Amino acid sequence: MTAVMLQKDSNFQSVPTRVLYGLFVGLSLAMIVLAFWFNTPTEIWEGFWLITRSPATLLTDYMALANPGATLMNAAIMTLQAMVVVWMCRAKINGPVISALFLIIGFSFFGKNFYNSMPIVLGALAYAKVTNNPLERSLLAALFGTALGPLVSELTFNQGLALPIGVTVGLSVGFITGFVLPPLAQHLITFTKGFSLYNVGFTCGFVGSIFISIMRSFGMEINTVSIISTEYTEAFSVILLVLFGVMIVYGAFVNQFKLAGLVNIYKHTGQLSTDFLDVGGIGATIMNMGALGIFSTLYVLTLGGALSGPVIGGILTIVGFGSFGKHLFNCMPIMVGATFMSYITEHTTQEPAILIAILFSTTLAPIAGRYGTLVGIIAGAIHLTLVVNVGFLHGGVNLYNNGFAGGLVAGMMVPILEAIHVHRVARLNPQRPEVDPAEEVETLS
Repeated sequence: MTAVMLQKDSNFQSVPTRVLYGLFVGLSLAMIVLAFWFNTPTEIWEGFWLITRSPATLLTDYMALANPGATLMNAAIMTLQAMVVVWMCRAKINGPVISALFLIIGFSFFGKNFYNSMPIVLGALAYAKVTNNPLERSLLAALFGTALGPLVSELTFNQGLALPIGVTVGLSVGFITGFVLPPLAQHLITFTKGFSLYNVGFTCGFVGSIFISIMRSFGMEINTVSIISTEYTEAFSVILLVLFGVMIVYGAFVNQFKLAGLVNIYKHTGQLSTDFLDVGGIGATIMNMGALGIFSTLYVLTLGGALSGPVIGGILTIVGFGSFGKHLFNCMPIMVGATFMSYITEHTTQEPAILIAILFSTTLAPIAGRYGTLVGIIAGAIHLTLVVNVGFLHGGVNLYNNGFAGGLVAGMMVPILEAIHVHRVARLNPQRPEVDPAEEVETLS
């Protein structure tokens, strides 16, 4: 069943927009409370400013750099900041916005902070103003585009520039980055045809690579780092599993304890742009998100991985995209393929970078959704081999490294797969017209 064929079912239960706002504000307050459970106010304050002043390039785990309390406070502030931006844009909280909000929460554990994200957001919104478009048209680029936050931090704090100059250069580059992201993201989705869910991450990979190339041409050195925590796995296992369990229960309650909407979601390929709130309703969508969270958390623990900041970010990203393209049946083959490739190569699943790649490889979930389990496994395997090699291009300033790699995998595989698929359908059913995936994306954009 293709994206263009599914319509919103008016029989699904919904909740008022103010309730959705309240849920995210409540989640922010819960993170603030947890912050003070982990650390003292002094530790949180000092850690928060350490996070703000860090270069933030991949992989900088804020829990290792500072402490869990400061990290949770950073995540809460980033969530509230994003909610203010959504409110300013007068945007409806739909599947794409929910995915963006969860992604921001996740990446607030490594790489994003208030300072390095704001110029990008302002740049994207400025593009809407300059082109006389509603602010809402640039909202997703503004929120997802904060992937390039480390570029702002790197220029400000890590290149030896005097602080006033560093701040000026960093904020200016961030603003320019945000300004160019909306038109580029709209254009580049045609390359992946909606089969890589992290479309803005793919775009950020190109933009980040251009800026890093310019910086290297002027003799600037940009190095990736690996600052990873391992000691908070037990605590965050409980926190995450409780959160996702509550989501499933709340979603089931809203859905009147029915599975109809969830079944609709599971039938969908997940190809962009797919709002699961339209496909299955808000209750079923929250249930799907919670189920993905529990599965992802247990998958990491089964592989023997630690719940570091980046890994928690990966889990929360999967959960967020449970409202916008991901479900258990299109994610599992991708993750299995990436895991299998790690076993037959020189990598191990205990390596943080590999564990993160396994989680974020689910950007390719629509490939498994459309072309089946075996193709999904192959896509996940190819993704793992590619993602460990493309980080040098953008120097770690694109937090969505997997989005960049996933876009390249989708751009390579989908034309071949679609050619085979079209000819197979034509041979089996000559009377059936086949819809090109690019047309589906254009219809839904």
